[in-house]
Amino acid sequence: MAFIDEAKFYVKGGDGGNGCVSFRREKFVPKGGPDGGDGGDGGNVIIEASTRLSSLIDFRYRSHFMAERGVHGQGKKKHGRKGTDHVVKVPAGSLIKDAETGELIADLIEDGQKIIVAKGGKGGRGNTHFASSTNRAPRIAGKGKPGQERWLRIELKILADVGLVGLPNAGKSTLLSKLSAAQPKIASYPFTTLEPHLGVMQFEHHPPYIIADIPGLIAGAHEGAGLGHKFLKHIERTRVLLHILDASRPIAEIMADQQTIEQELSKFKEALLSRRKIIVLNKVDLLEDEKQLKKLIASFAGKNLAVLAISALTGSGIDALKQYLVATLEKGFDG
Repeated sequence: MAFIDEAKFYVKGGDGGNGCVSFRREKFVPKGGPDGGDGGDGGNVIIEASTRLSSLIDFRYRSHFMAERGVHGQGKKKHGRKGTDHVVKVPAGSLIKDAETGELIADLIEDGQKIIVAKGGKGGRGNTHFASSTNRAPRIAGKGKPGQERWLRIELKILADVGLVGLPNAGKSTLLSKLSAAQPKIASYPFTTLEPHLGVMQFEHHPPYIIADIPGLIAGAHEGAGLGHKFLKHIERTRVLLHILDASRPIAEIMADQQTIEQELSKFKEALLSRRKIIVLNKVDLLEDEKQLKKLIASFAGKNLAVLAISALTGSGIDALKQYLVATLEKGFDG
C-alpha cells in the first residue's frame, strides 16, 4: 500500500446545545417560575500523536472529522450534556498546518501529545438566566454557538535514529534489509524506492533503533528533481545520516557522488551539514584488490569523517557497521 505523507482534512467542533424555555408547574405554587436548563457545550476535535502509527493512510479514506454537538437544555433546570470530543490519532512526527494560511499549528513529536484543533461551541443559556424584576416569566433562551470549523493540512516527517541517503542504485534498500528485518523492494533500476521504508535495528543489550531508507537523491533534488524534494524533509529528524556510496565506481565519480549528496542536503536545509554523518562504501565485493579499497578510503582523509567499507550483498562489514552505529547513537549525537 502506498506511503502517504501529506493530507488535507476538515475538522469541526460540535455546536453548542440550545438553552431551554420552561416554567415550573408545582402544586401550591400558583405562578411558578422559569426553570429552563442550559445547553451543553459542543465537543472538541483533538489531534493526538501515536507512535503506533507510521503513515497517514487513514486520511485516504476519511477527510472529515466532527465532534458531537451539545445536548439541548431541558425543564426543571436540567442542563444538557457536553458533546463528546472527537480524537484523531496521527503518527508521531506530524506537522499540523492551517490549509489556507500555511500557519504551523502544532508539531506533534511525542507519543500522546495532544492539541485541540477545533473547539466546540458554547451552549445556550436557559430562560432562568433571563429573569429579572421586570420580567419574571422570560420566554427566551440562548441558542448554542456553532463549533469552530476549518481545513487543515497534515505533513508527516519520519522520526528515525538513522537515515540512509545516497544516489539511486547505491544499495540503500539492500543495506536496510541487512541492518533490520525490513523487506524493501530491491531491483537494479533507478528509483526502486518510491517511498521511505522503515526498519528496526535490534542489537543485543541495546534499545531498538529506527532506520529510514530515503528515496535516492539526484542533482537538483532540493528543487524537486527526481524524488528527492518530496522526501528530503524526512531527513530533518534523523539523528545520524549514512551516506551510501557505490564503491565499484571510479574514485572521481564516487567523490562527485558524495559532493552531490552534500550539496542537495545543504540546499534543502543548511543545518543538515552539521548532522552526524558516516560514509559507507558499499559494494566493496566488486573491487579488484585490497589496494583499491585503501586508495578509496584514503581519498576521504582530512575530511574528519568516519568511513566504513561494507558489502550489503554479501554481508561483509555489516556487523562492524552495526556496532559503530550503536556506539555513535549512544553518545547522543542529535544533530
